Amino acid sequence: MTKRKSSNPTWSDVKSAVSGIDQKQLLKLVEDLYRFSKENQAFFHARFGVGDDPIGPYKKTIDECMHPDIYSNKPIQIAKAKKAISSYSKAVGDPIGITELMVFFVECGNNFTVNFGDIDEGFYDSLNGMYRRAIQKVLSLPEEQQGGFRVRLEEIMTSSSGIGWGYHDMISDDYYSAFPEEE
Repeated sequence: MTKRKSSNPTWSDVKSAVSGIDQKQLLKLVEDLYRFSKENQAFFHARFGVGDDPIGPYKKTIDECMHPDIYSNKPIQIAKAKKAISSYSKAVGDPIGITELMVFFVECGNNFTVNFGDIDEGFYDSLNGMYRRAIQKVLSLPEEQQGGFRVRLEEIMTSSSGIGWGYHDMISDDYYSAFPEEE
């Protein structure tokens, strides 16, 4: 009896097919995936710690999305910036790197609004949500690894004074709730 091919293949189907190839074919498959996209290249670099700055491509994406070149008429792309954090997390799962990207996301968005003025409620909701997640991530780190992140979170809060939509009030509340000794 022949195996019927599913119209909706799953990972199990792919895994079964891949398990039958030899090492040379597997290496060629990885090479093809590597050459297929910049995103795949960044994934492999991060996963295997290749290059001087495996987190760099993810930070570049976040910066371009959250602090775009307004003179080139580039839009803010919150979803794409969040996807960069998710992609790095899937590639490596390194809590320090993930925390770095989360804090960097908020820094870029905060700097954009400080430089160019108020945006809109959805933008600030995204920054507030990521700020809250970044605080949770910082608190999950060993205490000796929290210091630099706490300083940056405080700098974001301080520099946001005067920004509308309740943004500053929310991140101030989140910061002082997480770090009450700072008040």
